[in-house]
Amino acid sequence: MVNPWLAMETGIDPVERTRTVRRAHAAFLSDGTVAPPVRRVVADSWRRSADARAAADGAAPIELDEAALGAYRNGHPLARAMPVFRELLGSFAQDGAHLLAVCDPQGRLLWVEGHRGVRRSAERMNFVAGARWDERHAGTNAPGTALAADHAVQIFAAEHYNRQVQRWTCAAAPLHDPRTGRLLGAVDITGGDHLASPHSLALVQATARAAEAHLASDVPELGVCLSALGRDEALLVVDGQRLRLGRRHSEIMVLLARHPDGLTGDQLSVLLYGEREMRPVTLRAELSRLRHLVGTLLHSRPYRLSRPVETDLSAVGEALDAGEVRSALGAYRGPLLPLSEAPGVQRLRGALEDRLRRTLLAARDPALLREWSRTPWGEDDLEVWETLVDTLPERSPARSAPMATADRLRAAYGLTTGASSRAVPAPAAARVATFTQPPPP
Repeated sequence: MVNPWLAMETGIDPVERTRTVRRAHAAFLSDGTVAPPVRRVVADSWRRSADARAAADGAAPIELDEAALGAYRNGHPLARAMPVFRELLGSFAQDGAHLLAVCDPQGRLLWVEGHRGVRRSAERMNFVAGARWDERHAGTNAPGTALAADHAVQIFAAEHYNRQVQRWTCAAAPLHDPRTGRLLGAVDITGGDHLASPHSLALVQATARAAEAHLASDVPELGVCLSALGRDEALLVVDGQRLRLGRRHSEIMVLLARHPDGLTGDQLSVLLYGEREMRPVTLRAELSRLRHLVGTLLHSRPYRLSRPVETDLSAVGEALDAGEVRSALGAYRGPLLPLSEAPGVQRLRGALEDRLRRTLLAARDPALLREWSRTPWGEDDLEVWETLVDTLPERSPARSAPMATADRLRAAYGLTTGASSRAVPAPAAARVATFTQPPPP
């Protein structure tokens, strides 16, 4: 079976493949159609890039200046893995005229190292530390697509969405926190067409696993963690073992994690089903299936979790409690179980999003407001766009783009241009509906 994450099968002529994919890329930009030999992972990424209005030409934006970059990456968990990256990929990058790059979950490059001449060439497309290389801002590329798909991937030449990047080939693999299972970022190797081989993909995958093992060695007791922000199906990690839950089980685990003292069957039923009449056997059957998955972690009478569970929901709340707005925004991976209609989950989802938004609006930090506005759940948030305009100097060139977006949103919401709309942010349901994230493998 052909590995769909590899750019080319053995024996394929790279020159002919480049020519064929370049024609397919031009056709996609022209009429939105895509056909073989374009791989499905690439076609899906092109569509996400187009939907996000990523530029098909031009350089990626730089979001972190030197001062902000230094402070941010020094405190980032992947800083502790840099010795592993440099040992396994550093000499490979230097000797083979490649670049080693490491990014955070938002696609911001934190480290870019390797051959000096190759670095200078990459600088022309802003493949530099501090630049944003997720798909929304840079189109299809290995680190951005690895983050979006949560899977190691190669991107070859014309498979890149942005034409400026099509002379490059890259391979990247995502990295996860061994304690919580949360996405920490990705490690990437970038260079010429000769990287389109099974060896480079296997190398970044092995490097990512070695880095995760290195991070795990610093954690004597892993504990229980639940990640449910931006996911339709939660990820449960118990002592390093990852378990992807179904939607109903995700809702139950979130609700029990928020009620450590436990819930009666009636209480849990109301939080899950609302006022609908449900036979008690329905809930008992769901809990029985969940107990089969998580074992002694689930207790009954009342229903509760037998061990403390760290959640990404709580991580955002704790950061807000401490006044660490940037950390809270970084930990917020999207709405809580976005497709859940369970009343208890909906209340938690709305309360967290509203609290984070209000904190961002009160902080009036242009960088944080801009970061929220660039997310699928914040891009139609009129109140944030208007606040961003207000926080920028009146004659700043950076003011024109957010002002135009605010005007467009006012028109879309039927408001007069220039009218006050502080009480009319984008509807929460609309913000949630625009957000989708590929499930982890």
